[in-house]
Amino acid sequence: MAGQSSPEAHSEEGSEPGPLLPEHSVLSLDEYLAMQRAIGDEIRFRLLRTLKARGDMSAKELETALEIEGNKLHYHLNKLVDVGLVQNRKRKEPDSSGLFSYYRASALGEAILEHGVEELIRDEWQSLERYSK
Repeated sequence: MAGQSSPEAHSEEGSEPGPLLPEHSVLSLDEYLAMQRAIGDEIRFRLLRTLKARGDMSAKELETALEIEGNKLHYHLNKLVDVGLVQNRKRKEPDSSGLFSYYRASALGEAILEHGVEELIRDEWQSLERYSK
């Protein structure tokens, strides 16, 4: 957009930061911050990370994989769904196990992991490898 610049363009010391979001941002700052708060919880982070790695999973599969009891699991899944990091997919017909509902990481959920906490963890691993030689 004309007149709009990225936050990186205003990183000089002593200068005022530029606009945080583009004029016609898809999400509001509150929505972005809600996503960050959602994955700030270890259980929700683990849920999202598992869904990103494994793809579609039922609540029962997640309960077993992460050893989280059903009520607690659904509470955290609902938080992730509410902020748009996880999608709840419902099937019209049950699968061979009789399950109708599956969860999956949304594109935003995958991106927030890839370019957020997981990136920091990767950087730490790379630093350890570099300085342990």
